[in-house]
Amino acid sequence: MAKREIPADERYVHFITFSVYRRRRLLNLDVPKKIVLGNLNIQLHQFKARCAGFVIMPNHVHALIWMPKASDAEVFIGNWKRLSSFQCREWYQEHAPNYFQEFGQGEHFWNARYYDFPVTTERKLRQKLDYIHWNPVKAELVKRTIDYRWSSARWYAQRRSVGVPITWIECQ
Repeated sequence: MAKREIPADERYVHFITFSVYRRRRLLNLDVPKKIVLGNLNIQLHQFKARCAGFVIMPNHVHALIWMPKASDAEVFIGNWKRLSSFQCREWYQEHAPNYFQEFGQGEHFWNARYYDFPVTTERKLRQKLDYIHWNPVKAELVKRTIDYRWSSARWYAQRRSVGVPITWIECQ
């Protein structure tokens, strides 16, 4: 099956994944997760972007983001990672300096690269949304998707606030 070419100016949902450097569990604690979520909020506002879903796992992040200009994705993700990295490191140094004893602080907070998959159909959007919502269950962090506080699953199931505005995005 041939891969669909996406024109540079076509708008679509970005399925974004990025990981903590060396898969360390630096997002195990609630405050670093709040920092990552807060910085997602900032980027959504600055870029006039919309979030269809997300999950913040102990060592990686998934998000479904739509932007008015698809070409802004790299800057959006770069800003999100840079700001959250700085703030998380600052928080750890001030409030939990012993947290790094087991595995060291490391040179970086996030891996330099990220994964950005274009979601162009509603079927694929639902598939990616299910995938991110089931991540905490598969990782045995919770028994049900709606029990994980750091994902958009509660918004979809119960319309409960999840820290960022969630918008269902219609794909062409």
